[in-house]
Amino acid sequence: MSGIRKQFSKEFKAKVALEAMKGLKTSAELSSEYAVHPTQIAQWKKELREGLPEIFAGKKSAQEKDKDLLIEELYKQIGQTQVEIAWLKKKLPF
Repeated sequence: MSGIRKQFSKEFKAKVALEAMKGLKTSAELSSEYAVHPTQIAQWKKELREGLPEIFAGKKSAQEKDKDLLIEELYKQIGQTQVEIAWLKKKLPF
């Protein structure tokens, strides 16, 4: 064994995973065609299956992150305002 691992591009992984998802060829056929171990193909197929929903939620996900950051900032401002009001109530004689 040489000890050097093969590194595959993301395009290659996607191509092989899509072929596996189609199901037109067996894992062994894909393995011999692309010179990749069947276990590796199964792992890429699983990653593709799990990652597909995120592809279609990309814009919404970014919007949700921005919304969460805005809400967090607003809660900080509310907390700061409440502290200032409490301090002013102590200091001002009414």
